[in-house]
Amino acid sequence: MDFSKIKLIILDNDGVLTDGKIIYNNNKIESKNYNAKDGLGIKLLQFSDIKLAIITGRNSDILEKRCDDLQIEFLFQSVRNKLKKTTELLKELNLDWENVAYLGDDWNDFPVMEKCNISAVPADAFEDIKSRVNLVTKRNGGEGAVREFIELILKEQGIYEENLQKLLDHLKSL
Repeated sequence: MDFSKIKLIILDNDGVLTDGKIIYNNNKIESKNYNAKDGLGIKLLQFSDIKLAIITGRNSDILEKRCDDLQIEFLFQSVRNKLKKTTELLKELNLDWENVAYLGDDWNDFPVMEKCNISAVPADAFEDIKSRVNLVTKRNGGEGAVREFIELILKEQGIYEENLQKLLDHLKSL
């Protein structure tokens, strides 16, 4: 694990940005819960040179709206092979596997997690996958795990305070 080389953070959606619950009402309308604290962590990251991507196997208008709200540039939905999609993204961004930190929550994320520099799961991931990654967050998916992961990377790179000040200056200017 070498935090200094991270230039791209990749997140899964369900179980990472959300608590993993997929709720349908009687009209077959899907809903998900996103955590505002994770959103602020993503905004904090945007004051750095580290890029953020979300790669998910499902398709959700709700996730698209969340990414629009947070100005997340790289969103890939309905991805069957996350390893292939990540390889394509790395080529597009001219990055290597050593530049990737990945926060996923289950086996569909593991092919990418075992290749990247830093792999992590939320605290509520199943035990078997926890034992095969570099980090386990203290917080659960959908309950601040993303923010915790982002802040850890920024702190390890020594740019947390600088980014926090940029975020605060931005918020004061609104």
